[in-house]
Amino acid sequence: MSAGAGGPTPNKRPAFEPAARLLKPVAYDPEMRRPISTVAGVVLVLLRVVAGVLVLVGIAAGWSDMLADPDTVLEGFDPTAEGEQAALWFVLATGATVLLIDLLLAVLTYRGRNWSRVVLMLIAVVSISSIFVAWWVQGQEITLEGAFLSLSLDILLLLALSSRSAAAYARRNERR
Repeated sequence: MSAGAGGPTPNKRPAFEPAARLLKPVAYDPEMRRPISTVAGVVLVLLRVVAGVLVLVGIAAGWSDMLADPDTVLEGFDPTAEGEQAALWFVLATGATVLLIDLLLAVLTYRGRNWSRVVLMLIAVVSISSIFVAWWVQGQEITLEGAFLSLSLDILLLLALSSRSAAAYARRNERR
């Protein structure tokens, strides 16, 4: 604490930090405790997985209504009941695979793997960018039922996993 005109004032962190300080390598500390930012990032990934499961359940429940829409076209599949069922299984299998990969990356990030943390951040950036492009180019609205939940989870995930503490934890075993 430093003395000011009105008495003691806390030392404030500057609004900007020199690049040399930001680029300073983290210390080797294999005993570092898992920071809350890493835990929060993993919880956000798990919430994204739960949201994905709910989306897949919604797709499966409303599949026949979706196909009844005249704007829906299934290219590469027969317009028969077997073809429609095969298309549903393809969509569900693809979605489940993506969610399992997301879940695996969350577990690896929780255990302190840096590459999985970086991959999760890249996925979040791609997701945020695609929502922005859809809004900008196609004029899609960002609604609570649509992209808002995914967008908010991805932004929070990016903030949590890009924090200094999350990076230091993920790189705690690197000797320099």
